[in-house]
Order: sequence, then structure tokens, then C-alpha cells
Amino acid sequence: MNGLMLVAQREIRTRVRTKSFLISLAVSAVLVAALAFLPKVLGGGDTYDVGVVGNAPAPVAQLEYSRLPDEAAARKAVIDGDVDAALIDGGRVVANGELDQRLGLILEAAHRDAQIKAAGVTITPLQVESVGADAQYQSVRTGLATLLVMVLFFLLIYSAMYVAMGVVEEKGSRIVEILLTSVRPWQLLGGKIVGLGALGLINLAVIIVVGLAVSFATGFTADLPPGMAGIVVSAIVWFVLGYAFFSALAAAFGSLVSRQEELNSVLTPMTTLMMLTYVTAYFAAVEPTGTLARVLSLVPPFSSMVMPVRTAAADVPLMEILIAGVLMVVAVAAVLLGAARVYRRAVLRTGARVKLGEVVR
Repeated sequence: MNGLMLVAQREIRTRVRTKSFLISLAVSAVLVAALAFLPKVLGGGDTYDVGVVGNAPAPVAQLEYSRLPDEAAARKAVIDGDVDAALIDGGRVVANGELDQRLGLILEAAHRDAQIKAAGVTITPLQVESVGADAQYQSVRTGLATLLVMVLFFLLIYSAMYVAMGVVEEKGSRIVEILLTSVRPWQLLGGKIVGLGALGLINLAVIIVVGLAVSFATGFTADLPPGMAGIVVSAIVWFVLGYAFFSALAAAFGSLVSRQEELNSVLTPMTTLMMLTYVTAYFAAVEPTGTLARVLSLVPPFSSMVMPVRTAAADVPLMEILIAGVLMVVAVAAVLLGAARVYRRAVLRTGARVKLGEVVR
């Protein structure tokens, strides 16, 4: 075990200082911050400034009134951009070009309410009842699930590729022969997976922290659904399981070749499986209660992305989560054992590409 931790520490120290890792970390933080600010930017202003000539209408939450002396001053204020629109004597609206659709609806509703009140009619508001505890958060949960699909996919494929590239680099340069004089093959493989996995967790932690910080800054946290802590924990746990599965495959396939040029072709089965998992998880974000999402969220390795996405998009029974977790742990253990066997037999065989069937036999 000491050998494994030494290898893991070496991987962390080596990779964390590289420009590529630091740049990817910065890019991840910037992209997440931009996505968190996007609803605020696209949503426009919360209130409108309306100039008023004559009697001021009843207060409206979305409107701020500015008193103006006459219509000429109101027109000038509208053209200069000092106000979004001007209300003249409670019956006319002056706008610079076409009136903003949302502002027009608010003014129309306020004008209608004023006329109804003047007529002495009392309006009884509708009683609205939510039939689901999280019904008001459904659109937000769908957005979070979609974002989670992209984050998990890129982190998983990015981390797994780093594992494969590291294996090929050590094998091609024959450094692995020196390393194996001090540690066992399973320790070298395990240390590489643990070390690069720690870097993947750092990347995921940066994304989560930056996303939550920007959400607090923009006030978006008020719209976040309850149970965000559970969603975050679920994403971390399933990332670890998914990373362990795919990084073991990447190491096994990477040990079959000695040149980086051959890596893409030998990793084709793994990348195809990851793409299928990604597509399935994307559909699960839109239809989290559908039959396809429910079934594949229990099947490894699809569960590594589908289950956290389902958890973010909808309420999932605890029993289904536990079953999916147990099955995924079993699948990870099986893949790790198989990958260690392939790695041990192929990593010292340099030259031409080693056939997987030959190594397994």
C-alpha cells in the first residue's frame, strides 16, 4: 500500500504543476461562472423605471415611478434613456420605439386593476395549490441535470484519457521497467488511478465551489431546489465510481500500445461506451422518470452518469439508488481486477501493439 500512495503522490506532484492542468482548471472555473451568470443576464432587469405625469398609479412590485413635470419632459426622459417608459395622465404610455413586451403587460395589468378598483368591484384572487413539493423547481432541476451531464462527461473522459496517456508514456519511454523494480504492477496502476483521480476531484470541487459562489452573488440560490447538498454529494460519489471504472479500462487498453499515435484507436471501445452513457444521461435529464432512464440508471456503467442526473432532475427512490450503487461497486471491482491482469501482462511488452485476446488468455 505504501508503494501505491508513493505513486499517487508522484502523479499529483507531477501533473498539478503542468500548464495544461492549471489552464483546464481556470477554463472550468470561468465556464461555470459564465453559466451561473447567464440566467441573470438573459433575464434582464428585475424592475422598470417609469416616468409619471399627473397622478401616480398604485404601486406595482416590478415598477419604480419617477415624477415628471409635463409631457415634454417625459418625452425627453424617454428619448435620453432616463426612464424605460412614461405614463401620461394615467391613460397613455410613451416609449422609445417599440414598448418592451413585459413592461407593456405590467402597465396594462396595473391600468386594468385601477379601473376595476375605481368601479368598486372586488376581485377574489385564485387559490393556487402545488400538487408536487418541487413542482416550482422542475425547470431549475432540469437545467441542473443537463449541466451535470456535461460536467461529468468531460471530467470522466478527460481524467481517463490522462490515465491512458500516462501508461503509454511510461511504457514507450521504458520508465515503467525502472518503476517496477521498486513497486508491484498493481501498486503502479493503482497509484496512477488514485493520483489522477484526486486531480479530477479537485477539478470537480472547483466547479462546484465556483458555481455556488456565483449563484450566491447573483441571488440565484433562492431559485435552487431543496436538497442541493444531496445532489452535490451524489455527483461526487458517482464521479468517483465512474472514474474508477473508466480509468481502469483506459489503463488496460493503454498498456497494449507503446506509442501515443496508437492510443486513439485502441481506446475506441471505451470512448464509444462513454458516448453511449453520455447520450443516455442527456435524455435522462429531460425524462428522468422514463423507462429508459430508470432501467439504465441501474446498469453499470450507465448508472455512473444516469443516476446522478436522475437524482438532480427528480426524486429517486432510495432503494433504486442503493441497488445502482451496489451494482456499480461490483462492476468497478471486476473491471479493476481485469485491468490489473491485462496491465501486468502487457505493460512490459514493447514494440508492436499487443492483442487483448492474447493477453487475456
